Amino acid sequence: MVSTGLDNIQQNPRLLRHIEGRVGYLCHSASIDAQLQAGIDVLKSLLGDRLRVLFSPQHGLATDAQDNMIESPHFFHPHYLLPVYSLYADTRTPTPAMLSEIDHLIIDLQDNGTRVYTYVWTMVLALEACSQAGIPVTLLDRPNPLGGERIEGNLSTPEFRSFIGWQALPMRHGMTMGEMARYACEYWHIPASLHIVPMSGWQRSFYFDHTRLPWVQPSPNFPSLDTALVYPGTVLFEGTSLSEGRGTVRPFELIGHPQLAVFSFIQQAEARLHQEGIKGFALRPAVFTPTFDKFCDQSCQAFQLHVTHRHEFSAWRCAQWLLHLLYRHLGPHFSWRQPPFEYVYDRLPIDLLNGSNTPRQWIEQQGDAPALAAIEQEGLAQFLAQRESVLLY
Repeated sequence: MVSTGLDNIQQNPRLLRHIEGRVGYLCHSASIDAQLQAGIDVLKSLLGDRLRVLFSPQHGLATDAQDNMIESPHFFHPHYLLPVYSLYADTRTPTPAMLSEIDHLIIDLQDNGTRVYTYVWTMVLALEACSQAGIPVTLLDRPNPLGGERIEGNLSTPEFRSFIGWQALPMRHGMTMGEMARYACEYWHIPASLHIVPMSGWQRSFYFDHTRLPWVQPSPNFPSLDTALVYPGTVLFEGTSLSEGRGTVRPFELIGHPQLAVFSFIQQAEARLHQEGIKGFALRPAVFTPTFDKFCDQSCQAFQLHVTHRHEFSAWRCAQWLLHLLYRHLGPHFSWRQPPFEYVYDRLPIDLLNGSNTPRQWIEQQGDAPALAAIEQEGLAQFLAQRESVLLY
């Protein structure tokens, strides 16, 4: 069984002996130990009244807020009797006033291994703020649910910088949060005083179900590992007029639209995707009625994307080809979602999600497989060389 950084400090409190003074804890409801105990309770037992402040990322401390600019307020926690500062509210960065209340920050967030998931950027901004304030940071490492071997997608570019792509990363980056923190300090030049408590027992080939750790959804629309397997691709449907399954119990696995002729589309799509070398998946016809978000209370013809062989499947390439086909299949019923999106008001959401406008142009211009491969390969060799230097496992 894998032990997270949180498990390891619980088993060996000496791992925290370097921490002095008042402590802040950046966490959420998935910050748990192997027995499902909240990390807040673990740290209170280890630090006592030295634990002074809690910080929460997007979706809030309780992971109850929905997506895209739905903010969580600051509040005083009635059970823990601690202030909770939201880093997805009036600020995404810990302010000097917040940091004046602590001498050390502990970061303990469960990521999902995808660039557009904002927790990695909350961590990066916290590192920057702490480095400026002279506050050391300890990061408790956790598994990347998608493992640490596969890389997918193009690198994001500065022109399309946003809170879902603050710096250049591919869509599926294959790093843990601890490795991401090391990468940020080394290659994004953040001079943070960083200490990492690593996991034990984790291997790069491990998907989350190999860890034998309990799954707690890290955000409201992320119920299972099945979601994680498709998310590096199907998250792109947030940038379109199609529903990405929000308002159902299978978000990001179900894709639909009231005008989708689903049976003929699946027949066409499976033939084309197999022709283009996309493997390890199946499309199943479905119908859903979202309870919120796009097409709320409207019946959508849909398909569910099932991963049949995770080691063969590329979510990013599959989704780009599905968009390529749906752009033509739906005709006037297909459109790109309009801004604002993640606090950007002058760029298309699809371009922010891709971190570039070149995949959208490839879709619109009926690009071919070599052109898509070239988009994915640009800058990849340098990233892989840099990434190799920060790996912990």
